[in-house]
Amino acid sequence: MFKRMSILLTALLLLSFTLAACTAEPQVVEVEVTREVEVVRTETEVVEVPVEQEGETITVEVTREVVVEVETAPEVVAVDRNGAWVDTVVVIEEPSAEAAVNRLEVGDIDIYAFQVSNPEVANRVAASSALGSEGSSGSYSELSFNPVGPIFEETGKLNPFAVPAVREAMNKLVDRNFIAQEIYGGLAIPRWHAFNIASGDYAAMADVARALEAEYAYDKDAAEAVITAEMEALGAELVGGVWNYEGEPVEITILIRSEDERTQIGDYVGNQLEDIGFTVIRDYKTAAEASPIWISGDPAAGLFHIYTGGWITTQVPRDLGTNFAFFYTDTGLASPLWQAYVNDPEFYDVAQALNNNEFTTLEERRELIATAMDLALEDSVRVWLVDRTSITPRRAEISVSSDLYGGISGSRLWPFTLRRGNDVGGSVTIAMPSILTGPWNPLDGTNWIYDAMLYRGIADLGVLPDPFTGINRPQRIERAELFIQEGLPVGRTLDWVDLQFVDENVVPDDAWVDWDPIEQRFLTAGEVYTETVTSLSKSVAYYPADFFETVTWHDGSPISLGDFVMSMILTFDRGYEDSPYYDASKTAALNAFKSSFRGMRVVSTDPLVIEHYTDNYQLDAENGVITWFPTYGFGSGAWHNLGLGLAAEEAELTAFTSSKATELEVDQVSYIGGPTLEVLRAQLATAAEEGFVPYAPTMGEFVTAEEVTLRYENLQEWDRRRGHFWLGTGPFYLQRAFPVEGTVILERYDAFPDSADKWAGFSAPAIAEVELDGPGRVTIGEEAVYDVFITFQGEPYPAEDVSEVKYLLFDATGSLAATGTAEAVADGLWEVVLDADATAELAEGSNRLEIVVISTRVALPSVDSLEFITAP
Repeated sequence: MFKRMSILLTALLLLSFTLAACTAEPQVVEVEVTREVEVVRTETEVVEVPVEQEGETITVEVTREVVVEVETAPEVVAVDRNGAWVDTVVVIEEPSAEAAVNRLEVGDIDIYAFQVSNPEVANRVAASSALGSEGSSGSYSELSFNPVGPIFEETGKLNPFAVPAVREAMNKLVDRNFIAQEIYGGLAIPRWHAFNIASGDYAAMADVARALEAEYAYDKDAAEAVITAEMEALGAELVGGVWNYEGEPVEITILIRSEDERTQIGDYVGNQLEDIGFTVIRDYKTAAEASPIWISGDPAAGLFHIYTGGWITTQVPRDLGTNFAFFYTDTGLASPLWQAYVNDPEFYDVAQALNNNEFTTLEERRELIATAMDLALEDSVRVWLVDRTSITPRRAEISVSSDLYGGISGSRLWPFTLRRGNDVGGSVTIAMPSILTGPWNPLDGTNWIYDAMLYRGIADLGVLPDPFTGINRPQRIERAELFIQEGLPVGRTLDWVDLQFVDENVVPDDAWVDWDPIEQRFLTAGEVYTETVTSLSKSVAYYPADFFETVTWHDGSPISLGDFVMSMILTFDRGYEDSPYYDASKTAALNAFKSSFRGMRVVSTDPLVIEHYTDNYQLDAENGVITWFPTYGFGSGAWHNLGLGLAAEEAELTAFTSSKATELEVDQVSYIGGPTLEVLRAQLATAAEEGFVPYAPTMGEFVTAEEVTLRYENLQEWDRRRGHFWLGTGPFYLQRAFPVEGTVILERYDAFPDSADKWAGFSAPAIAEVELDGPGRVTIGEEAVYDVFITFQGEPYPAEDVSEVKYLLFDATGSLAATGTAEAVADGLWEVVLDADATAELAEGSNRLEIVVISTRVALPSVDSLEFITAP
């Protein structure tokens, strides 16, 4: 099979091409190479020369020049290169991490783009001189519950997890320490909350978190007591130790992922449920097999009760307060499962307030988060299990920027930095456990990390997140201004944003503030508002003067203002009932957006300048800049290829969301494969013939007839050669996708405007190393002083790069006794003072002091702890 696949790939690579319209001037990149020089010296050798002398062959001495190649020190030479360093990326499927390491060692693949938490695999990678790895802390495991019911309409069977109290009790039924130590071999940390443990938000809320963790600690008897009471209230009865409902055993179907440690998690949870009287059905499935059930399927069908979920925070988070709305409410995703979430009104309001940053001080934010943490555990539509300490294995000669949370697969910089040694060009092979897991469409397609890594490599953005801090840096935009209402807790780290505090931001009368889905036009502030409206934040994004000349879609079409306007329209339109493209699953997200949105305006088209007014400000100025670059939640989209999907959806032939596809009983649209490609081709033929422009009453002002003709011609030629409709503006384009074979080929896009070395230097995060030292025995009622040593690569960590050193003091019972901050003594040295009052509160016995160091250079906190004895 592999031999046949190799022949197929070779043929495809030989057939690869670049459209004439997609050429650009090459960038001169300075790269370090090793030069080979010829050194010539003369020496005498004895050789046999076939010279006949009186019938004999004799040996004679001859002198000859010997050329010796000597490798000299590296020198810097110029290389013409724009876009990606490599020419081709071949992506294949490999479900097994153990098999992937074998293939890495023999050079069959170059990267295994999966966050591996298996200790045996990690040890093997560490021991191999041929391999390297990138560490990450953003992957985590949980249990997703089906909340529909308590009776499934299609089956008539009981769903206990429709009851919040049952879901809440599950927190006590699972032993997170067992999962972390026995299943993950110590490469995991127990988790109870929507926050990643290794985050600034968790560090700031550690006192609240630890108190809740103690309250919801493993207690099987307590969990069983609550579940028993709720089951009896539902009308179930325990017969011979087995729960029955209407004369039949209560069956719990656990949808268990089969590729990784979640298989063991599913079995463990099944055992726990069986112990308290449930009949458990273990449904083992791969990602591709499970996806149509839990994320795309109708939860009311009752095909699962619990799914062993796994997530990756794909970039270093600056604000995890938004996690409550995403993971617990219907504004998170348009998936049928999310649309089935029904929350306590207080929890919903708090989650949305955090999602929209509806607070004016950090103390208000802290109070909202504390409330949300408590109510989230009562809701528990998800029960968090562990944060995984993971590695992404790779060949040692491969270099690539990896995100501290998302690893290589989550890094937005991977396509810009992927390289083999100092080579320019060539091919890299990436393997993943699963690819093409769900349908690709830019508006509401696959959310699987395996697919997201690929379509992010095809896309570009107005700004890109720093893989070590999570702070945005400019990519397509040139600079920005941010005007924030005086007194709000907003700060700036990088100077590409001009941050200014103002008394107010007045929304101008000509700003677009809403959308009329019937007339298909924007409504202005002058039309909608009867009095002056202000916003907490005003963002102004400035694009380069040559932006529209240098940036093109992969089919050769120059990007235009119409693509930006399309992005703005689609933010509104599909959530309105009067829209021809109405999708009920989009209404909640639209309402959440509008609750803080105040207006937007295209100030200038040459150069492009866009203003955005909102009350949803960000704590980091860099992350509060709104660029409106036409990349959507699930990939890039140009107005002309998106228009095909909209036309097909209006005809009820397909749909963007899985929710609407289920409602219409049609396939969810995929732009890269499957039966919907023929639907899109038919729409393209009609659109080209009629000159179709979506939302023509508005888009017609920003799209010329010449552009319409050119775009459809380009897209038809693109489809003829590529066999799909996926477009981007990024450093790679999608050459071909093979869903059946499980293969994707990406090719370098020649016309990408940036120099290949633009993102060089993002390779080694300055993660602080922490050591806590001090007395092992403390007299109760007396002061105790502890030293905190903070270093990086053996050198003292500059005090100016440390934003906070926080300590947590736990007493002999494990309860949080005190918190506080350490004081800086010098670079690399901080001091914790437990005063007499603090130690007086400690009982006799063993205590633990924990340290959390938060750096401004990386967003990953560093921790250490020390145990000491207290005695009279």
